[in-house]
Amino acid sequence: MNRSEKAVLIEEIKAQAISASIAVVTDFKGMSVEELTRLRVKLREVGGGYLVVKNTLARIAFTDSAHDSIKDKFKENCAIALGFGDPVPMAKALSEFARTSKIFAVRHGSLQGKVLSAAQVEDLARLPSRDVLLARLLGTMNAVPTGFVSLLANVPRGLLNALKALEEKKAA
Repeated sequence: MNRSEKAVLIEEIKAQAISASIAVVTDFKGMSVEELTRLRVKLREVGGGYLVVKNTLARIAFTDSAHDSIKDKFKENCAIALGFGDPVPMAKALSEFARTSKIFAVRHGSLQGKVLSAAQVEDLARLPSRDVLLARLLGTMNAVPTGFVSLLANVPRGLLNALKALEEKKAA
C-alpha cells in the first residue's frame, strides 16, 4: 500500500470515526473469516461497522475525532467496531458475540469521547434500548395526568353515589 492509498484509507476511517457515537476496540486474533463475517453482519443489522486496520493508521485516523481518547490504546492485533446510532444495540451485539466466541473479546471503548472499560461496555449492553426507555418515560409521564383525572372523577362519583343512596332511601 503506497502513501496515497494510506491517506485515502485514513480519511475514510476518520470520517467514520467522526460520525460514530460509539467506538469499541476488540481483540480478534485467531478468529476465522466465517466468524468475522457473522460479526460484521450482526453489527450492520444494528447500524454499525467493523474495521480491521493497522494500529498506526487507526491512531492517525482517530486523532482529532470524537474518540481521540482511545487512539493510544491501539496495540497488538485489534479491530474497531463503530456504531452510528444508538450505542446500546451495538454494545449488546458485541457482548453477545463475545459470549458465544471463545476468542473474541472486548478490550475497551469510547462513548462520545469518554473512555469505557470492557466492563463498562458490558454494562452498557445490559441497558434497555432507546425505544424501551422512551416508552417507559412516556408511561411515567402519562401516569401522572391519568391519576389526577381519575382522582378528580372520583369526587363527583362519590357525590352521585351518595345522592343515589338518598334517593333509594326516600323511595323506600
